[in-house]
Amino acid sequence: MRIAVLGGDGYCGWATALYLSNQGHSVAIIDNFIRRLWDYELGAQTLTPIRPMPERLRVWEELTGRSIELYTGDVTEYDFLSSCLREFSPDAVIHFAEQRSAPYSMIDRKHAVGTQVNNVVGTLNLLFTLREFLPDCHLVKLGTMGEYGTPNIDIEEGYITIQHNGRTDTLPFPKQPGSFYHLSKVHDSHNITFACKIWGLRATDLNHGVVYGTTTEETAMDEALINRFDYDEVFGTVLNRFCAQAALGYPLTVYGKGGQTRGFLDIRDTVRCVELACLNPAARGEFRVFNQFTEQFSVLDLAHLVKTAGEQMGMPVAIENLPDPRVEAEEHYFNAKHSKLIDLGLAPHFLSESLLDSLIEIAVRYRDRIDPSLFLPRVNWRKAKNERRMDAGAKAVHTV
Repeated sequence: MRIAVLGGDGYCGWATALYLSNQGHSVAIIDNFIRRLWDYELGAQTLTPIRPMPERLRVWEELTGRSIELYTGDVTEYDFLSSCLREFSPDAVIHFAEQRSAPYSMIDRKHAVGTQVNNVVGTLNLLFTLREFLPDCHLVKLGTMGEYGTPNIDIEEGYITIQHNGRTDTLPFPKQPGSFYHLSKVHDSHNITFACKIWGLRATDLNHGVVYGTTTEETAMDEALINRFDYDEVFGTVLNRFCAQAALGYPLTVYGKGGQTRGFLDIRDTVRCVELACLNPAARGEFRVFNQFTEQFSVLDLAHLVKTAGEQMGMPVAIENLPDPRVEAEEHYFNAKHSKLIDLGLAPHFLSESLLDSLIEIAVRYRDRIDPSLFLPRVNWRKAKNERRMDAGAKAVHTV
């Protein structure tokens, strides 16, 4: 297939682009590299050293003989996006080109507005491009389980059948997003639903859980292909933060009681889920939703797993509870369905002790790059303005 990966320089996008190329698909990356600028804005860097994109692509072609096309620009610019997609003419478009951090969206007004402009406008531009020029192209959009929130009922895959006053209907599952970022993803879902209904587009929403892991078969081929390992309090995942803290002998910082429970999946499953969606496209006019995760853990579960793994590796690890800077339930019911991708053929990887060991080993290998000041939360959901080192970055979200 011909597959365009929007946001192919990011964590999920890079691993996906390499995987799809390695499977024999023709791949193009579209990116403006603003994710790297956000690191600069926040005074943070990924634990693993990321090479410039031209070097990454050159090494990939030298190793595999497969080339990946690159288009540099911003998806919020309609003329640029439509020109790229018309030229490449993909069978499927993978949409990763969004600001994906909830804490980043909650820094202040500019970051909230910048997040929603970037995400919602980019998706709308993509929808209009598909309508005008590529009506048969399948849109695969990376959604998030965070759209659902934490309801006190089982979470279905996108839709729920309800009975009300003697009548029955199947409706979109209620959305309870917890940040301006998650709200932007809900807006995306509504806009895509509407576009499929009125224009006959085809789309799949992959509501993914928290993704972990740095290594795939492809990124392990050469140091130049290594993927991101974000551990800071804005873009880092809780598991990455715990591994980095363990590597330095720093207490694992659990927000609140630690009962916050989410779905998780290995990066190797992420790339496979994307390919399965591409190989089994939605029908014309269909907007379908797959919940993309394989296991669920609480924050405290993960802390104890990392503590045990670290101690077995000879590193004493302590756990410390901090006041929760987020507005969220610290203990709640969580049971989400996730069978559709399994039905399509996903063979999941699970968070085993050996994988935890490898994550901690990566943190140890690059621990000279760890900045402990990035562990502690500085973004508070309850404040309208948070202290940051730089304020101009929010403008860059929609002007670069």
